[in-house]
Amino acid sequence: MRRTGTEPPGLRQRLGNSLFARVAGPEGPSNRARIHGTPGPRWFGPDRPIRRVHGDASMFIGGLSALLLQSLHPLAMAAVDAHSGYRGDPWGRLQRTSTFLATTTYGTADSAQEACDRVRAVHERVRGVTGEGMTYHAADPHLLGWVHAAEAYSFLRAHQRYGVRPLSSTGCDAYVADMARVATALGVPDPPSSLAELQARLAVYRAETRATPEARSAARFLLFDPPVPLAVRLPYGVLAANAVSLLPSWAAAELRLPRLPVVDSLCVRPLGCAVTSAVRWAMAPSRLPTAVPAA
Repeated sequence: MRRTGTEPPGLRQRLGNSLFARVAGPEGPSNRARIHGTPGPRWFGPDRPIRRVHGDASMFIGGLSALLLQSLHPLAMAAVDAHSGYRGDPWGRLQRTSTFLATTTYGTADSAQEACDRVRAVHERVRGVTGEGMTYHAADPHLLGWVHAAEAYSFLRAHQRYGVRPLSSTGCDAYVADMARVATALGVPDPPSSLAELQARLAVYRAETRATPEARSAARFLLFDPPVPLAVRLPYGVLAANAVSLLPSWAAAELRLPRLPVVDSLCVRPLGCAVTSAVRWAMAPSRLPTAVPAA
């Protein structure tokens, strides 16, 4: 039977629209049209790996994993806990972050720079003192470097495990170099430009990282008490379990998140691939750049 334009949308479209609304917010359609439709030069051409990574459904897992990893720097976590409002407005924070990632990845060079300038202005105002008496400033270049490194590592690791087209070793280096372009605009000095440099940078920060009570509380919120409807708790739980499985072993141990290698390989990862494939299937018609939160 021939379909007409007045027929109700199918399951795929309904799921895709629902996910898009959650990720992109009420301004999602207009933002998408502006980001992709405005003519002008871009930071990244169509063949750049950052577009492949940030446009894949694996970002749902990578974003959660990035948040968990980023929380392990006490100063970064203190800033997020005191200023981000992630508990009171988690969806708003997700939507702002996804819009930023889409703008810098796909938007015009002018729009990307403006987005980075806005973030830098916000960071400049975020200052405080931790419960242990340490001062923090979100615009601190060293702290920005940690946030960037944890984000790039998590996004890339998720794509290599769950992405539809994993990158070659050369492609991984190129992705890190692409991310360095954004990091520089955000105020990160000398960001890593290859996978080896990224791994070395994370190792440098290792001595500064540990799980504070705030970090463990944030992990419990993200993993066990997420602000999602009951009907999607199961697929969200699969994504969350796979976000934990992506973490370096020391990070999972710091957050007291159990991981069993046998369960991980036989159950967690296959389910993660299945749910990611379902998300990719649902969102393909909208062609949404599926980006998720990072601090």
